[in-house]
Parts: sequence; C-alpha cells; structure tokens
Amino acid sequence: MNSLKSYLQDPFLHRLYKEIRQAGAMKSISLDLTDECNIRCAGCYYFSEEMDKVKTPSDESQFDLFIKKELARGTNFVTIVGGEPTLRLDRLKKIYDNFKMNVSTNGIIPIPKDGFEHMPIGVSVWGNHETDSKLRSNGKRDVFSIALNNYKNDSRAFWYYTVSAGNANEIENVVDQCVANGNRVLFNFYSDITPLGGTMDHRQGFDNVRKEIDKVIQRYPNSIYLSSYLTKVISTGELYGQQWGYDVCTTVSTNLPKYADRMKNGNPYSPHFRAYNSDFETTRRCCTGIDRSCDSCLDVWQHFSWVMLNMKKHLGSKQEFTNWLTSMYLFYLINRLVNYDDGVKRLPEIHMRTIHNNGNVDERIFDKNIWTN
Repeated sequence: MNSLKSYLQDPFLHRLYKEIRQAGAMKSISLDLTDECNIRCAGCYYFSEEMDKVKTPSDESQFDLFIKKELARGTNFVTIVGGEPTLRLDRLKKIYDNFKMNVSTNGIIPIPKDGFEHMPIGVSVWGNHETDSKLRSNGKRDVFSIALNNYKNDSRAFWYYTVSAGNANEIENVVDQCVANGNRVLFNFYSDITPLGGTMDHRQGFDNVRKEIDKVIQRYPNSIYLSSYLTKVISTGELYGQQWGYDVCTTVSTNLPKYADRMKNGNPYSPHFRAYNSDFETTRRCCTGIDRSCDSCLDVWQHFSWVMLNMKKHLGSKQEFTNWLTSMYLFYLINRLVNYDDGVKRLPEIHMRTIHNNGNVDERIFDKNIWTN
C-alpha cells in the first residue's frame, strides 16, 4: 500500500520524519548583510545583478529595527547572502543570537568560534586551486588555501563547492582536500552569467558532474551533504514533469505586488519568504535575482526549497517519499535544526537509500556499523 502511514513503518524513515516534525516549520527570509565584498568572483550574481547599488544605512539602529520587525513577523530562519558577511561580524552576531541561520563566506576572514559556536558556515570554493584563484581573484590570490587554513578541523564549517559543468575532473581532488581538512561538502552549481563560456558554460549540462559527485558520495558517505537525488533535480532543473523557473520557484518575495501572479498559479510557495536587500528594508524578486533569467539559476538552496515544498508529488512510492524526506532532513541537518551529532551519523544511510548511479553502486564501501546505528 502506497501511503505516508505505510512508508513511516520503516524505522529509519520514521526517525527522520519525527525529528523534522519536532524541529518545527520554517518561516525563512534571505538577507544581504552588507553591500561590500573583499573580492570579485566572476559570475557572482550579486554584482552581476548590481545588487550592491542598494547601500547599507550608516545608522546601525536601522539594522536593530529590522531584527525587531522580523521577530515580530514570526521569522525564525535567516539565510545570509550578498556581499561578504565577515566584513560585518557585529551584524552577523546579532542574527546568530536571534534566529536560526546559515551564512556563506569566501573564507578569507575567519569567523571566530567565540560567540559563534554552532553557526553553520558555508565556505565557498569554485574549483581546484588554479580554477578557484582564476575565477575569484583573477589569479592573484589562492583563496582556497587561505580558507582551508582558516577552517581546518572546524566542525561548524562545510565547503560550499560551486562546480562548473566542464570541470568535473576537479571534483575528486577538491573534495579530497576538503575532507582531509576536517570539513564536509555541499555542492552548488555554477551559472555562467558573465558569461565566460568554455568549461564554465552551464548550458553544456552536468552529466559528468553528476557521475563525479556520485563517486565522491560513495567514497565519503559521512562527509557529503547533497544527495544524488538532489544533485539530479538541481542540475537538470526537472521535478515531476515541471521545469525550473519563475513559475515554480518557491522562494519569491511575497510582499511585492509585481509577483502576485506567481502566488496565484497553483504551484506551492513559501508565504512568509522575502529576499531583503542590504538597506534592510526593500526586497527583490528572490535570493539570487532581480531581472536575470531563472533558466540560469542553479542555486542549491532555492532548489532545496522546491523539493521540500512539493511533498505531495513524492508520495507515489516509498522511494519517492524517501527522496523527499532525506532532502528535508539534509536541509535541517546542514542548518542544525535537528541534533547535529546524531544527524551526521545518518548520512551514509541517506546516501545508500538515494544514490542514483545507474545501479553501479558498491555497497561494500559504506560502513554498515555506522549507517545501521
């Protein structure tokens, strides 16, 4: 019998489902903490879309008022985006003290442990040392090495690895270094909006990238935050016959009248969501765009939400429900909305149940003593 009740007879699925329910529903926003950055990455949506033209107010009381208003509105989760958040550790601390949250950083300035003990920190890397340096500092700085040193054996940090379509051959080596550094890895996918062309062009597809991600999942099942299922959804932009785009994106600012048509088209969306600019008042279409075509959006967080809010479509079989539930759990785990120490022990079985590598998965590489606990 195909039903939620029958699927939850599986003890592992029941455990994941129970933990998510106990953690509660999310009312999330995204926020640009500052309009400034200490590097310029090729293809960065923030500067490509000229989001930095919205300036941060000099009066810090406006930031304090923003926090007060969002708490009153019921916001309980903040994704910090835009600019470089470590340039304003004072604001970052206020967000950390008032909300569940995550932050993405280029890793040049380390976030101290004191006062930020359990903060989920996504440290950006865009390829091996040569590729990363070329894309993120025009070859002038080895940003990857700086960040590796700053976050060595830091359990808060995971690598936010933005892979490009034509550089699949770099994935294994980059992940080797990240894991050896004592960190975990979450994959993101590069959009060539500059455009650079060649190996960076996302329009050539991510078939080889998916194969390489499946390989590192099998090699490091304890250390990879993105499932094979999510990798396929994000990199193909396909979910149950729908194609990724504005009409299905679930993280569109709901307070802007110009996007009211999106809220009325029948596709699920997050009714609380707003993407705030760095003036802490105005909002834009979504986290990563103002006017850019959604065809170029391969952002992992927005696609996470797309899967998460489409639970009903995943109820057709136990495997489909497993794909949805593990996606939910990974999001909650990365952002420490469930018990982190217990949750990471479940990563190998999550991967075991969701990996899609044309059936060529050697289950012997998974540590049964871990994934059956």
